[in-house]
Amino acid sequence: MSDGLFDGVLAAGPVAERVSGAAWLQAMLDFEGALALASADAGVIPAPAAAAIVRCCRADDYDVTAIGARAVDIGNPAGPLVRALTARVEPEAAAYVHLGATSQDVSDTAAMLVTARAFDVLDGELRSCAAILAGLADEYADTVMAGRSLLQQAPPVTFGLTAAGWLGGIAAARTRLDRIRRDRLAVQFGGAVGTLAALGDSGIPVLGGIARRLGLAEPVLPWHTERSRIAEVAGVLGQTCGAVAKIARDLTLLAQTEVAEVYEQGSAGTGGSSTMPHKRNPVAAVLAAGAAGQAPGLVAALLGASAHEYQRAAGAWHAEWRPLSELLRTTGSAVCWLRTSLERLRVDPDRMRANLDLTGGLLLAENVAIGLVSASRAAVSRQEASDIVADCCRRALADGGDLIDLLAGDAVIGKYLGRTRLAELLDPAHYLGSAGAFLRRALEEWEDRS
Repeated sequence: MSDGLFDGVLAAGPVAERVSGAAWLQAMLDFEGALALASADAGVIPAPAAAAIVRCCRADDYDVTAIGARAVDIGNPAGPLVRALTARVEPEAAAYVHLGATSQDVSDTAAMLVTARAFDVLDGELRSCAAILAGLADEYADTVMAGRSLLQQAPPVTFGLTAAGWLGGIAAARTRLDRIRRDRLAVQFGGAVGTLAALGDSGIPVLGGIARRLGLAEPVLPWHTERSRIAEVAGVLGQTCGAVAKIARDLTLLAQTEVAEVYEQGSAGTGGSSTMPHKRNPVAAVLAAGAAGQAPGLVAALLGASAHEYQRAAGAWHAEWRPLSELLRTTGSAVCWLRTSLERLRVDPDRMRANLDLTGGLLLAENVAIGLVSASRAAVSRQEASDIVADCCRRALADGGDLIDLLAGDAVIGKYLGRTRLAELLDPAHYLGSAGAFLRRALEEWEDRS
């Protein structure tokens, strides 16, 4: 699925290995081994035959490329794998290989196993990101910075609250990943048309045995053409990439030369440019955004393949294999690069404060208006106060005057607010509302989930 050229960037982290061709092949063999053992438990096949089959279920004993090449004969790799497995087991056990199953049972269960194993390491990466974000939220709880709306400075926030917001997206993705891992990654076992007719009355006991042995959920019935499980996997991976992309976008914006409120501290040479050696690019955040940006198209491909006709579809389940692997891989890469970016992240509180002061207090206009209404005991209405303060702000912008002088010199404002009170109202640290409380709630939720 990859020629290796872009793997360092787009297949970073531990998830990539879990979705390789070898990983898929091992998952298919794991199904065959679990099927044999579960069939023996149910009295369908002899126990020695099951043991003989399991001994031959090691991916290292098979040629992934050769099996893939022979997949064109039947339209999927399960067929040639079953033939190769049958040829490898002891003759007296050969008749019991793959008994009662169909190719889609193998490939769908392998997809669930590959996904489960990728989720396990992905959760570890996400947990690392969340722990760093929780640390940032706590450390910078009182570090005031400009809030930004439509890319323009707005009333102040704290960097701690910003980090807590990032944490919320990662924590939500972890919660949903965990639910899907537990409840929705299920064995596929239905035979030719979802009846398990070849096993008589033993079909459901064998199904339950396979699920227990593989650590997957036991479905109520086969889901050959009911693809909500795949859709949910696609959705949560898209959600995860969305959370990563939001953080990565914020970090790249905050690291702009003109903003410079954060930067990545990498090793020597990290963040440079092939032609502009002066640059300090937030490379890991850039790569996180790049990997996450591939997710929407892959999610759409999986959702688009969800219409499966009759009891077994012609081509729709085949259409899922590559985008599922790529979506798992690119999500893993995105999260890996986000973790790297957060590990490298350095915060500049002084620059945050300097950027706040660039406006000369203009972004506190709302606070002054509210203070005027309160000081006048509503003799000045909310709208009137806003208009008066807005006029002072316009004059400060047009003439370059000092905002506090213009406010103090206004007849209405000066009547109710002295310079000392105006200075308090223009201090960003005094207009943070419930920022601290929200941050504490976010950290408490993270601790509870942890």
